Amino acid sequence: MRTLTRTDIENILYGCTILGTGGGGAMDEGMEMIDEAFAAGKQFRLASFDEIDDNVLIGTPYGCGAISPLTEEEIKKYARLPAAEKSPYLIAMETLEQVTGRSLDAVISTELGGLNSACAFYTGAMTDRFIMDGDPAGRSVPALQHSTYYLAGVPMCPMAVTNDFGESAVFTHVVDDLRGEDLVRALAVVSRNMITVVDHVNTAGVLKNAVITGAISNAERIGMAYREAVEKGSDCAEAVASAGEGRPMFKGVVTGNTYETRDGYTYGDMMIAGAGEWESHNLRIWYQNENIISWLDGGFYVTVPDLIIVMDMDARFPTLNPYAKEGDNVSVICLPAPAVWTSKRGLDVFGPGSFGFDTEWKPFCK
Repeated sequence: MRTLTRTDIENILYGCTILGTGGGGAMDEGMEMIDEAFAAGKQFRLASFDEIDDNVLIGTPYGCGAISPLTEEEIKKYARLPAAEKSPYLIAMETLEQVTGRSLDAVISTELGGLNSACAFYTGAMTDRFIMDGDPAGRSVPALQHSTYYLAGVPMCPMAVTNDFGESAVFTHVVDDLRGEDLVRALAVVSRNMITVVDHVNTAGVLKNAVITGAISNAERIGMAYREAVEKGSDCAEAVASAGEGRPMFKGVVTGNTYETRDGYTYGDMMIAGAGEWESHNLRIWYQNENIISWLDGGFYVTVPDLIIVMDMDARFPTLNPYAKEGDNVSVICLPAPAVWTSKRGLDVFGPGSFGFDTEWKPFCK
């Protein structure tokens, strides 16, 4: 078991933000949570599955909702509601333990993202539980069923949800993860487009065969490569592509980025005009929280489950989708999908067809 320093966590969250593919939340918000835990004298302890007993009980804390900013109308709508007395993540975890009568030993992230991974780290540190080196997505994903838990048949319930106002609920049963997604997303819609969840409570013996083990270490490795490139002044996009065994897929300037918040998601289209070797070409990226599918000059190009990552080369930082703006100079890279997502079952759940697009996934990074 390893005790992480702040620099270690920064490197991990850099990698998680990159692997967030435009979603997963903002890293600066994630680091605020990390710093709060450090200020409280807490430790972040990272454990691999082969270091712990199979009977260790693990829960999955995360936030579910849209990544776009609130409108003035939405801000006014919620103005009368009080803020929760403490973090919704801690309330959700306490609520789940109270209702089930079971105490968790550890936590694991639900996806890799600058904020959502930090939420799991924060919850683990603040409750003196350790953090597992694994993840049921290997990237950021839009919906609850986009999870290796779902592929492996691990039950979602019991599941606790809490919003920013301290309102909580516990689900003891859902028909399946798709129905769980509908229920949780509906609560997020009426909770400022974001709600905290703790679910998939199970033993290490079960979860070690249902998640992508070593996912946090992989994010750290990519984050360190990115950070080193930034500090040296070298091409950070190329460094990420190399570290992640991926390849560049486009370079250019953002010419448009339109989005809307609908049904608890951020849906949008980003348009990029090519530059350099890509001059006279155009790239379109459609996102549902995360970058899902792209078209090169109108034809299908890179799609999920491969990772489409947009790097702002002026800011030298990965782009969070709704914040991309006209005139941004960007490099777009592709990293290969975790192998589990390229199986037939994985593609049925998280391939382009699952989002309604009539095309097949073709590996880009082979």
